[in-house]
Amino acid sequence: MIETKIGMGWGSDAIAALLRKLDFKYAALVPGASYRGLHDSIVNYLGNENPEMLLCLHEEHAVAIAQGYAKVTGKPMLAIVHSNVGLMHATMAFFNAWCDRMPLVVLGATGPVDATKRRPWIDWIHTAADQGALVRNYTKWDDQPGSPQAALESIVRATQIASTPPYGPVYVCLDVGVQEQKLDAPLDLPDPARFAPPQPAVPAAEDVRRIVGLLRGAKRPVIIVGRVERNVEAWDERVALAEAVDARVVTTIKVGAVFPTDHPLHCGPPSNRLNKEATAALREADVVLNLDTQDLAGLFKQALGKERVAASVVSASLDRYLHNGWSMDYQALPPVDVDLAVAPDRLVGALLDEIGRPAKKKAHANGVRKAKKDVPDADAIGIEAFTASLSNAFAGLDVSYTSLPRGGTDFTFRHPLDYLGGDGGGGVGGGPGIAVGAALALRGSGRLPVAVVGDGDYLMGLTALWTAVANKIPLLVIVGNNRSYFNDEVHQERMAKTRGRPVERKWIGQRIDGPPPDCATLARGQGAVGIGPVTRPQDMAAAFEEAVKEVRAGKVCVVDVVILPEYSASVASGMTSNFERGGPERGE
Repeated sequence: MIETKIGMGWGSDAIAALLRKLDFKYAALVPGASYRGLHDSIVNYLGNENPEMLLCLHEEHAVAIAQGYAKVTGKPMLAIVHSNVGLMHATMAFFNAWCDRMPLVVLGATGPVDATKRRPWIDWIHTAADQGALVRNYTKWDDQPGSPQAALESIVRATQIASTPPYGPVYVCLDVGVQEQKLDAPLDLPDPARFAPPQPAVPAAEDVRRIVGLLRGAKRPVIIVGRVERNVEAWDERVALAEAVDARVVTTIKVGAVFPTDHPLHCGPPSNRLNKEATAALREADVVLNLDTQDLAGLFKQALGKERVAASVVSASLDRYLHNGWSMDYQALPPVDVDLAVAPDRLVGALLDEIGRPAKKKAHANGVRKAKKDVPDADAIGIEAFTASLSNAFAGLDVSYTSLPRGGTDFTFRHPLDYLGGDGGGGVGGGPGIAVGAALALRGSGRLPVAVVGDGDYLMGLTALWTAVANKIPLLVIVGNNRSYFNDEVHQERMAKTRGRPVERKWIGQRIDGPPPDCATLARGQGAVGIGPVTRPQDMAAAFEEAVKEVRAGKVCVVDVVILPEYSASVASGMTSNFERGGPERGE
């Protein structure tokens, strides 16, 4: 740790000292005059260590990096944004983190609130009466403290709230006057141990016995696994419970790896929409145990259409505590017979205690090894060949996918860090920043962070990669480049068919072509290694092999793979059937 000989002389010094005491190791930020006091304190009072600054090129990336870090660690990371304008830039990343239920602490600034201390023009346009209102509808809590001492309590409270399930982002706005207030004496810092987040509630014994009775009496039980803890112990308990009651397990690609996907009880590969196996399991189920899935009612609607849910439904979720009247991310209201406001993994543990825990088994190993897929020679790369080549390239490696292609299902997860889940809110452009944050958390772990992103996501967020390069954060980014906002082509095709209009015009206003952006060259412009464009299936293996070597050597590498604008046959058929029977169809 860098030691400085500067005494605590300013309000921002006390704030910086508290950030260190709260164990924030990094602060992703874009600098600004509104928090020049705090910036100085982190650099000169703390020596730019704990937290260490990670300079970003856009506030959206700063918050996305904190989200990616939390997806790996389960702990909040710090992001700092400049005034109202910086917060405006960051709002989409706030929303992604909110919908993803990830803990992060974001500091901002304003002012001076005291109008007599404002510089002409610039301080006035960067001061707002209620800056937190910009993100209040998709944060757990926000505050604007009025003194250095109040700022200390506010930041401790914010960290505690962010770290208490259900997780989410918090925002604290620091007045310039608070930061730049000269202290008469050093402030006493609160002891974080006395303000730790509370332990989640445990389910009542009678509820546990009732649920065990339902599961034991079921002929076709199903467990739907959603937002759960990302650790091996919880993973093993979910496997043990499924095996103990012989329940089929349904997961989705929206959340991270939560259950071994090659387990005989798992219903096919996870995807955005239910596959045929998962659909059949839900249609036949007599008892359904929901472990905080994002959209239980939507899954029922996909499987059953307008039919009544006949199964007995048990649900464990704390998510209702975040629901508000602004954001509809709470989804449709599902029918539930036993509704428990408890953390899902707490219920799993309690059920195992009641049923009887099995003998300890070794956790499923990561680094999946399986037969290589055929990737035929061709003049263009389809989505099936793309995902097959990805699967081949990383077989046997300890890979953490930070994102995956929308149309592909050719992946196996055997460890909670094998896949980290979607961006949460569908905010295009978040993928690269989230990948950088995840790679930061994985640095030194031996795992290979791999982000498979679309070209639209990449082009909106690629400058986040500069932060990874500048801070020596190894990362592999593979761009599935269909040179289109293809999901919207699908929607335009539906519109054309419904209205009797020319389908061949669906690409207008969608294709990213003429000229196509050179994704590999853009990567080199950030200081990363750029490979591609790769246009033939037979060339992917060599490109991926080269990329892995570069990342193993500590580099950031981007591989531009030009693919056809299409979904896999299984995904496309699922989309059509869901659309026709009135199931949930979203712009995903």
